[in-house]
Amino acid sequence: MDGNPDMAEEMAGRIIDEGLKFVTACAQYPMVGLAPSRIVDEGWHALILHTAMYAELCDSLRSFVHHYPGWDPTHYDPEILDRTREMIAKLGYTADAELWGPPSDETLVSVAAKCQHAPECTIRPMPTPQPPVG
Repeated sequence: MDGNPDMAEEMAGRIIDEGLKFVTACAQYPMVGLAPSRIVDEGWHALILHTAMYAELCDSLRSFVHHYPGWDPTHYDPEILDRTREMIAKLGYTADAELWGPPSDETLVSVAAKCQHAPECTIRPMPTPQPPVG
């Protein structure tokens, strides 16, 4: 809501919910190569800014999900978003279709970050480091 002061609290909650679903899918399916829509990415950015809470979330998922920004905010790859929504559904969640669409001039929210995740920067989280054996 900081970047969108006129946004309804209900919409902000929906965006954060989708960010949480996205992070969970990335943690559970690290080798699939997933990416958020621009709106969901904005929610993910909001989560990341709360570093302690985000670290706890990733710890609970047993995988820290790093952010690798794509630099072309106009890039849109429906196949990656479809795959991401499929992984979210595989976890038992329903993706909010309105928030997973293509970037457009009529977006539901003002997206501050100038990034859109593309094939070369899909999210593949690093596994949690394991203690040395022996």
